[in-house]
Amino acid sequence: MAEYVVITGMSGAGRSQAANHFEDKGWYVVDNLPPALLPKVREFADAPNSGICQVGLVLGLNLFHEEVAPALANLKASAAGSVRILFLDASTSVLVKRFESTKRRHPFAGSSLMGLLDAIHAEREALSFLRGEADIVVDTSEDSIYQLNHLLNEVFELKTGPESVTTRVLSFGFKYGIPLDADLVLDCRFLPNPYWEEDLRGLCGKDEKVQDFLLNGQPMTATFLSQTEDLLTTLVPAYAREGKSYLTIAFGCTGGRHRSVFVAEHVHRRLSAATELGSRPFISHRDLER
Repeated sequence: MAEYVVITGMSGAGRSQAANHFEDKGWYVVDNLPPALLPKVREFADAPNSGICQVGLVLGLNLFHEEVAPALANLKASAAGSVRILFLDASTSVLVKRFESTKRRHPFAGSSLMGLLDAIHAEREALSFLRGEADIVVDTSEDSIYQLNHLLNEVFELKTGPESVTTRVLSFGFKYGIPLDADLVLDCRFLPNPYWEEDLRGLCGKDEKVQDFLLNGQPMTATFLSQTEDLLTTLVPAYAREGKSYLTIAFGCTGGRHRSVFVAEHVHRRLSAATELGSRPFISHRDLER
């Protein structure tokens, strides 16, 4: 018996962001679906052994607007599970700013010469009946993406917590540039460089000899690893609470072969062992083969 949430509202008010968040939480989300196809989705989701128990349906009204009301009435009457309508709204001034910043044409403007403000007013009038039918109305005028995600978590009791964070542990070399997608960057160049040891130069941070060199006789290494672990066990759950789904932690050294690889491997093992974080860590070494 599937549960349905119909995600609708004003263009620019956050429909896509809401749909992405539901999808990140494991919902089966269908975007820009013609209303006439709603019964097909319901049949598919409610079929025995479909494996689908939560469905998000994203509906706009720039097309097929006359079909929306009867299609929703039919869905509510025929769906085996609950059906709720989420309506996202925002002030006209905020919607104008959002469209101007993205340079996108408003869906209600179509190919006509209708201006942005007129298109927003036309959409608001067309959606008034749907707003009245909504179970939940959310004004996103003052909300960031993370604030909207947090509100959806509470209203729809979406699963939250560190189990939703995918953590990537990355090593890299500063001489090849800092990774653009890194959320946290930690510089390992304060550690002694195995590159200057002739018998270690051709090895990497995965090799036992390099690990022994960096750990034995280097008290700063153990301190750094311990404090980094403490930092990450604090930050990973905090990022999760803010609705972040992906977290990249990057460790850098000069060439990305020795020190950063060693530290990344150690941190990855620690995060993998800390099952209470549920951070699902994986590791990659960007510059190891250079």
